Amino acid sequence: MSSDKFNLLSFTGKMKVLHLSWIAFFITFVVWFNHAPLLMAIAKSLGLEPSEVKTLLILNVALTIPARVVIGMLTDRFGPRIVYSSLLAVCSVPCFMFAMADTFEQAAIARFMLGFIGAGFVIGIRMVSEWFPANELGTAEGIYGGWGNFGSAAAAFSLPVVALWFGGDDGWRYAVGVTGILSLLFSVIYYMSVSDTPKGSTYFKPKHIGAMEVTSKGDFYFLLIMKIPMYAALALLTWKLSPEGVKLLSETTALFCYIGLALLFVYEVSHVWKVNKGIFEKPVPEMHQYKFKQVAVLNILYFATFGSELAVVSMLPLFFAETFTLDPVMAGMVASAYAFMNLMSRPGGGWISDRFGRKSTLLILTAGLAVGYFVMSMVGSSWPLWLAVVAAMACSFFVQAGEGAVFAVVPLIKRRLTGQIAGMTGAYGNVGAVTYLTVLSFVDYSTFFLVIAGTAVVGFIALLFMEEPKGHMVEVNEDGSVEMISVS
Repeated sequence: MSSDKFNLLSFTGKMKVLHLSWIAFFITFVVWFNHAPLLMAIAKSLGLEPSEVKTLLILNVALTIPARVVIGMLTDRFGPRIVYSSLLAVCSVPCFMFAMADTFEQAAIARFMLGFIGAGFVIGIRMVSEWFPANELGTAEGIYGGWGNFGSAAAAFSLPVVALWFGGDDGWRYAVGVTGILSLLFSVIYYMSVSDTPKGSTYFKPKHIGAMEVTSKGDFYFLLIMKIPMYAALALLTWKLSPEGVKLLSETTALFCYIGLALLFVYEVSHVWKVNKGIFEKPVPEMHQYKFKQVAVLNILYFATFGSELAVVSMLPLFFAETFTLDPVMAGMVASAYAFMNLMSRPGGGWISDRFGRKSTLLILTAGLAVGYFVMSMVGSSWPLWLAVVAAMACSFFVQAGEGAVFAVVPLIKRRLTGQIAGMTGAYGNVGAVTYLTVLSFVDYSTFFLVIAGTAVVGFIALLFMEEPKGHMVEVNEDGSVEMISVS
């Protein structure tokens, strides 16, 4: 671990790695959400129906669910430096494809592929955990997540200006293209400027890459159960795109997708068995064990926190426009107050977690989350607008501080599996977004907010079963020697 002081103004050692990593994450979010502020121009240019515009929004988050799991595994195996640089470079291609799209189909395929860049978050979680000690980890991960997440808000403010600057009907194409060039250039900068660990530290890799390792028989079955919601969310997306939903897929294609998901699940179960069958033959020594229930609880909490953030950011401008009869520009500005909180809330959640304990922080923030969304469910046209904005910002604080506190715990469970654990937890955030946005298509705004509050209550109950990370986690060096890594 790098031992220099935690100084945000420094650009050497561990702080340089933190700054370059949050900038990489920031760029992935700018690229991932580069279409959102330009949707009206894109729809006009390509002649899109409202249902087709909504389909692009859904496709944008679809691939991120499996991508976060896959990228987590690749990060643990090959190291964050290579994986982050590759992701930034490779994802510039569908970005350019989207900028040059002439039909809805071309735009839809490019947007679907761009969902992969949403997995960038997972890579930095492992990188930051390699460079910072346990007592600074929550703060560092919070800064990485919060400042990087702000990329979506930065895209909302800057890209319409870039499009106007280029002007004409193709202004949006240039704006999207600029984000692709940014991604490509930074992939080279990141590769040249960072290393996976501080000098002299070991980068611990999992024994297997195909599936997550567990350390008890009960956890083997628990892992399989926790895989099901991820496939259910992808099936839900398929249904949304089928003739029953927005009619993008034909009945036959949708059927093939369902069969494909079922086969993929069977394939994944076989991989989980292949990686973990040893635990059925002889038990794992106690010092090498970790409890999978810790991961499961974090998954549920991230479903409620980041899942609700992605869903609410998508619908909040519309909510304010319809509830308070605002024009789209004003509604967008008012709604952006929710995303603005990211700059301080997420680092704040990590910092509070470092100072006052992981579990107690999560309990308080999850309770606040439930209350916040309950208040949001009562917002109506009779409320003064300023009070509705205050309610949204207060709710947003608990959401994003909760995300920071979740990822203050993720790297403390099992170092060599950090990428995989972050990948699964991150994927659950997207499962939450898909679930909540689907719920929104059936109910009114008030019920939508109440549903999120309800899942936060479930998260609070699950949290009671989580154990505070204490003492040390054990990893084995390649030469067989044992290393103790402090987690408290």
